[in-house]
Amino acid sequence: MPSLSSPAMAAGVLGSTGQPVLPAAGGRSLRPWHPDDAPAVHAAYQDAGIQRWHVRRSDSVAEAGEWIERWRGCWAAETGGHWAVVDAVTDALLGRVALKAFALPDATAEVAYWTAPAARGTGVCSGAVLALAAWALGDGGFHRLELAHSAANAASCRVALRTGFAQEGVRRKAALHADGWHDMHLHARVRGD
Repeated sequence: MPSLSSPAMAAGVLGSTGQPVLPAAGGRSLRPWHPDDAPAVHAAYQDAGIQRWHVRRSDSVAEAGEWIERWRGCWAAETGGHWAVVDAVTDALLGRVALKAFALPDATAEVAYWTAPAARGTGVCSGAVLALAAWALGDGGFHRLELAHSAANAASCRVALRTGFAQEGVRRKAALHADGWHDMHLHARVRGD
């Protein structure tokens, strides 16, 4: 069936280029994942907060390495972009920020993030989301970014609002967590916000 509109982003526009390294506030950087990040990812997923809100744990460094390989492959496949949030000088892992579920015809993606326990409360997450959104809605070519989190996750809601993602509504009982179904807040930013 022919479409009556052209795709907002052409296939190949991202996958044919290298995933960018993005500067973030506070001497931090967003960079593509490296295989040697696996021990730090495994350690981060031992945290009860990350397990609660991301509904998974890492049982081994090897398993974390497999996740990293999948994250790295998403860019070339144009299905997502996953960045390690690191100290720009030491390269110490501080968190993760991602664009998931690319829909290139509509130029949309979903934002996801976590912060390593030792880096919480230092602005890491907000700075990373601001840097990613600025790139994605600018040079990245996206039109709309969505961000969803459990309605029970007040810290994630603060990050969303602090970074300009307006709350658009509640998706009732939309995500299954270990303790049952959670309502999800839906936030979004569009180009020009």
